[in-house]
Amino acid sequence: MESDQLAPILLVDDDPQALGTGRSILFCGGFHSLICCKDAREVPLVLSQCPVRTVLLDLSMPYVSGQEILDLLSREYPDIPVIIVTAANDVSTAVECMRQGAFDYLVKPVEASRMIASVRRALELNELRRENEALRATLLTDHLRNPEVFEEITTDHPTMRSIMQYAEAIAKTGKPVLITGETGVGKDLFAKAIHRASGCSGEFVPVNIGGLDDFAFSDTLFGHLKGAYTGAETARRGLIEQASDGTLFLDEIGELSQASQIKILRLLNQQEYRQLGSDVPKTSNARIIVATNQDLSRSLERETFRKDLYYRLQTHHIHIPPLRERMSDLPLLLERFFSSATSELGKKIPPYPAELLAVLSAYSFPGNVRELESMVFDCVAQHRTGRLSLKLFRDKTTHIPAVQGMGRARTITADSSFLSSLDKLPTLKEAAELLVEEALQRAKGNQTVASKILGITQSGLSKRLKRSHSLQD
Repeated sequence: MESDQLAPILLVDDDPQALGTGRSILFCGGFHSLICCKDAREVPLVLSQCPVRTVLLDLSMPYVSGQEILDLLSREYPDIPVIIVTAANDVSTAVECMRQGAFDYLVKPVEASRMIASVRRALELNELRRENEALRATLLTDHLRNPEVFEEITTDHPTMRSIMQYAEAIAKTGKPVLITGETGVGKDLFAKAIHRASGCSGEFVPVNIGGLDDFAFSDTLFGHLKGAYTGAETARRGLIEQASDGTLFLDEIGELSQASQIKILRLLNQQEYRQLGSDVPKTSNARIIVATNQDLSRSLERETFRKDLYYRLQTHHIHIPPLRERMSDLPLLLERFFSSATSELGKKIPPYPAELLAVLSAYSFPGNVRELESMVFDCVAQHRTGRLSLKLFRDKTTHIPAVQGMGRARTITADSSFLSSLDKLPTLKEAAELLVEEALQRAKGNQTVASKILGITQSGLSKRLKRSHSLQD
């Protein structure tokens, strides 16, 4: 991703051999978009015609010196980092270049690793600067510059809107993104949106790596050579190659084995991987986005997930809240899912009772948005004529109320031991009052919905409330 994502790297040197060496080093390091310039007089024209990401500049050149070019870049293109690559091993010259604004000073002959590291640091600095500028602009204007990339995400919730603004701001940086959230919240939709907002020319390649052992993981992602193992009768391209100039989305990253984690870390740090059966490393420029519904901090404590990989992945971190924390999105989601379900099933959108929103609002949706979508589709499929039956939804949502624990919803079952944690049990009367109060709160005051949650009739709930009020009076 770092090689071609935004603009080329410009190399300026009057020595053809030095220019060729620098080009080869950068190309092997994964930087494939390069412009070489042997005549320093052509640099202003190149810069006016093509935006560049960074400049590697020699100092001793005929016609126009490197210091003159550096001065031009500092004045007119201050956002382009300049790396001096020269044979002049002189402290005063180096100090003067840095004073003029040079990002780094390398003395020929330069080790390949030193040059690649310097270029990467320069690009990282620029990406961080661009990200800060994008975030600042987004926060000041409070709008999305490209709302169409988020068309698959239905929301009007302030928190979700902030997340989308952040996702748009970081989309072009090329850095890894970690997306966390419960099952069904839409982590894959955010990954696709980031890919679309990035402007990548390549594909969006998703792969669920949950349950893959190290061999299957390596074969799927990196591919193999012919004869790499028994049964490998032909060579196979890996998905990482398919994601060239694009985005590789790795879902269920929390289930990755230790051996596979090392390979992902190498891919992130060095943009390198090896196909099965090959000792020759290949380079990749794919943007890496990963997702998990697991709490990786716990995996770090158990030492089942590498700390270095975790910190590398969460350069940018997006956490998507569960549906129960943004119930205000229910009307929009229902409208979208009813429309898509009826379109797919060849039906007209049926009218639904006003109580439907209250019924759904009282449900915790452990499966989140994906569960709601499946619920709507199934209810529309069962619907025949007239108004949509509320019973279809009640059958799917009316059960013993859910309680919140460890950031997720769980349903109380017969063997639940939550009562054992109480020092003193409430009386039956106190417990009944607490249940009624909680049910009404979840039902947004709708007694019909609250009675269904409690498993009693609406008239029974009404009598209980009247009796309670009369006692208080």
